[in-house]
Amino acid sequence: MVTDYDIVAVGGGLGGASLAKAMAERGYRVLVLERENEFKDRVRGEIVFPWGVAEAKELGLYDLLMGTCGYHPQSVDTRIGPASVGVRDLSETTPQQTHAMCFYHPAMQEVLLGAAEAAGAEVRRGVRVRGVEPGREPRMTVESNGASETVSARIVVGADGRGSMVRKWGGFDVSSEARGLQLAGLLFDSASGYDDQSVLVINPFVQRFAGLFPQGSGRVRAYLANRVDEGLRLQGEKDVPRFIEECIKTGAPADAYEGVKPAGPLATFGCTFEWPAHPYREGVALVGDAATTSDPTWGQGLSLTLGAVRRLRDALIADEDWDAAGHAFADEVSSMWKPIRTAEFWFTEMFMDASEDANKARMRALPLFAQDPTRVPDVFNSGPDFAPMDEAARRRFFGED
Repeated sequence: MVTDYDIVAVGGGLGGASLAKAMAERGYRVLVLERENEFKDRVRGEIVFPWGVAEAKELGLYDLLMGTCGYHPQSVDTRIGPASVGVRDLSETTPQQTHAMCFYHPAMQEVLLGAAEAAGAEVRRGVRVRGVEPGREPRMTVESNGASETVSARIVVGADGRGSMVRKWGGFDVSSEARGLQLAGLLFDSASGYDDQSVLVINPFVQRFAGLFPQGSGRVRAYLANRVDEGLRLQGEKDVPRFIEECIKTGAPADAYEGVKPAGPLATFGCTFEWPAHPYREGVALVGDAATTSDPTWGQGLSLTLGAVRRLRDALIADEDWDAAGHAFADEVSSMWKPIRTAEFWFTEMFMDASEDANKARMRALPLFAQDPTRVPDVFNSGPDFAPMDEAARRRFFGED
């Protein structure tokens, strides 16, 4: 079987560019198809927690990112409402012994796409994929400058995000679930006093979350998560003062917003889970949000993407039968994201659910957390391999033991 490429990645973001670099530097023929000529700021994930940083190191991306756009906040201040429950140094308290990493998302995309090209991948920007035909030799129709062509590959990788068209064209059965949450985000410049510290605010008494993630030099990404049925949806420049007000009401430190200047759009989007049970089918593999969308409230999207890319790289290198490798990859990815999703469901129920049952669980569990913080699973920092999400963990978390 002769194909145009070994791998075609549809999407040049974190997933597509990382995989392209990893495989091109091993001599594989790689094509990356990216529809954007210029990456612009949108509200997306910009923090990678320690287990994801470890995946970046395994992929050979860490030094590159830290030498260009990456930044390490030195500590995390976790708050229940306005009250701090402790400042934590993740480099000393996680198995990976590393801080979380923050970056400006468009800068990260440019750095990694450039690195993929430098490694030998062919990168086409400003192009659109109009269809994918799965099979032993998957093909796709690519349109650029008014002309179209058919491209074949040994494997097509859908890295085209939420609402992935590759996932649709590939014929994947997709499940979805909404948990009633939404997330607003905004980039600020001229922030002072929080360059070295991230702030995580969980306020179960009003079912909200607020976060501040510094990127260095006075730049910080702020988030606010709340229940959709609260009726608060913040969008556009006119809502910036209200966004700041509601973050402070949630428990974020007021001084963190003094003198800040918006440096990007304010947008709110719904937090919906979507996932195929098996993210490989007939020559088409899925990574990133195309493979599984997690709840961005809990910040796991980038780590899951890096984890999926590393697993796909390893599977393709280990087995010349790429159909078998694709299925092995899909099994590995499912094992990776299920503990993360379980934790997201538990945390949403405990901290963001407005029901009477959730209130009773909080009244029972919160005092126990204060006595023993290890009752709270550390899977979001330490990753799925170091924090079992079994029945015993559930009972400890919900104060039922």
